[in-house]
Amino acid sequence: MGLFGFGKKKTTDVLSSPVIGKVQALENVADPVFAQKVMGEGFGIVPEDEKVYSPITATVTSVFKTKHAIGLETDDGLEVMVHMGLDTVELNGEPFEIKVNEGDKIEANTLIATMDLNKVKDAGKDTVVLTIVTNTADKVEKAEMTANDTSSVNNGDEIMSVTLK
Repeated sequence: MGLFGFGKKKTTDVLSSPVIGKVQALENVADPVFAQKVMGEGFGIVPEDEKVYSPITATVTSVFKTKHAIGLETDDGLEVMVHMGLDTVELNGEPFEIKVNEGDKIEANTLIATMDLNKVKDAGKDTVVLTIVTNTADKVEKAEMTANDTSSVNNGDEIMSVTLK
């Protein structure tokens, strides 16, 4: 590494869509904690299908007891949370089926969960699937949306580029 970090190669990670659906910019999500990026940079996808895939190659670090969220960590230390729906923690795991275990090493676009969209809607909850970089402050120099708000995407389509510090 050069003097004061000059010459250090920056690493860029790509976050892809975890579901088929429509892009929702984080600031447009109907939850102020996510919309104000308190949890970190990221994006939402309003799902049109029940299958949820990993947005990045990573290790599964946590599966929330209520099954509504899965934590991932890349080899370069980026921590990513896939959060299924808003306020779905209150559903005690009912609409979710988790397909991975803590410690699993997975590739981008690996099926990690299914979400019963009708059960989520019937409970009066928002189905948006969020992809959040939870260690944005520590690891991210720049996060850029590469997909347009409200555009239709397939799982695996690039949504955000993240340059690490």
